[in-house]
Amino acid sequence: MITGTGKTLRGTVVSTKMQDTVTVLVTRFVKHPKYKKYIKRSKKYLAHAPATTLEVGAKVEIRETNPISKNKHFVIVV
Repeated sequence: MITGTGKTLRGTVVSTKMQDTVTVLVTRFVKHPKYKKYIKRSKKYLAHAPATTLEVGAKVEIRETNPISKNKHFVIVV
């Protein structure tokens, strides 16, 4: 199922309530174009995690893959 290379992101698990799916919050810092200060930006991604025992708060790495469902385009990297 995991083929080729894709974007790799690191984040924190914020929800494990779905079957075989976890929600991962990825935080990044971007520089403001005018004021040159760094701003924290966050985004949630749905990631495929079959038969894993991840808990909320776990640090994980996710990798981009072919679409698994409508909103799920990432898998947990072991």
